[in-house]
Amino acid sequence: MSHVELRKEWEVRIAAFRASGQSASAWCRAHQLKLHQFRYWLRKIEHKEAAVNPSSKWISVEVDGQTGESRNTLLVRVGQATVEIQSGFDPALLADVVRTLQTLC
Repeated sequence: MSHVELRKEWEVRIAAFRASGQSASAWCRAHQLKLHQFRYWLRKIEHKEAAVNPSSKWISVEVDGQTGESRNTLLVRVGQATVEIQSGFDPALLADVVRTLQTLC
């Protein structure tokens, strides 16, 4: 079996483990796998996933010096984040902020 085929086989196993809800030791025992070998592949696959899917994405936001409350505000909730939008907002900036929050929340 080639290394690529072996990696794919372990990716399938890791996905099945994650879906099972079992502890690593219980899952390995049920599937007759060595726990240390499972953990080796879990680390390799998680490292690859972390490199492919960076966890943080930053965008620039410009804030003007206006103070005081406006009665024309809109609250936008994305996940657990809340963004207060005031009249005269930049729709493109709001779209960027919402997209970023969707990936983070």
